[in-house]
Amino acid sequence: MKRFWKTTETIREADGGWGFALDGRPVRTPKRAPLTVESAALAEAIAAEWDAQGETIDPASMPLTGIANAAIDLATPDPAAFAEPVAAYAATDLFCYRDDRDAVLQAEQAAVWNPLLAWAEERHGIEFTLTQGVLPIDQPDATIAALRDAVFAQHPFRLAPLTPLVTIGGSLIAGLALVEDAFPAGQLWDAVSLDELYQERRWGADSEAQKARAVRESDWHNATRFLRLL
Repeated sequence: MKRFWKTTETIREADGGWGFALDGRPVRTPKRAPLTVESAALAEAIAAEWDAQGETIDPASMPLTGIANAAIDLATPDPAAFAEPVAAYAATDLFCYRDDRDAVLQAEQAAVWNPLLAWAEERHGIEFTLTQGVLPIDQPDATIAALRDAVFAQHPFRLAPLTPLVTIGGSLIAGLALVEDAFPAGQLWDAVSLDELYQERRWGADSEAQKARAVRESDWHNATRFLRLL
């Protein structure tokens, strides 16, 4: 799609939220709902994405807009249905699965992941079961229930960025920690990338793998930025 506007502006809505206008015309989501957010800082960041477009609109360069669209069009109408795929990670969190062959890697996993699990255990009053290898292991019912409740309790505008954080990293614990700003985003990114980075240090870098990880890291930090701007 070609750029069809000259000026971008944020608009204070009657309900206290912030909307957008292109040449004075309100911006809407793909499902034609008003593109409105609650934070002036987030509104300004989204408006900057639109303002930075060249002659041709590139949706990939507008990640905050995409997350806001998902919050409005997908998460808001049915938060429980939107949250369910993320809540399912309560049973399979990455941090509970340790390497069963490499003692050095296993030690690094314990050093990095155990403090994050300890935070979640204290925060939610739960306990985790750890295992070596990749075969599925059952977590306590109370643990799964508490983590699922934590997901379903999120506002749609937090569910929307939580989804890519969890699916990219494979860890609901990391995602919830970011939602609550419990650890720095960079630390949590290193945690969910630990296995890959370890193998790269040991066997050498693969350019294609590095490019793919760079894309995931960009998506990770975009979702984190969205949360911080709420």
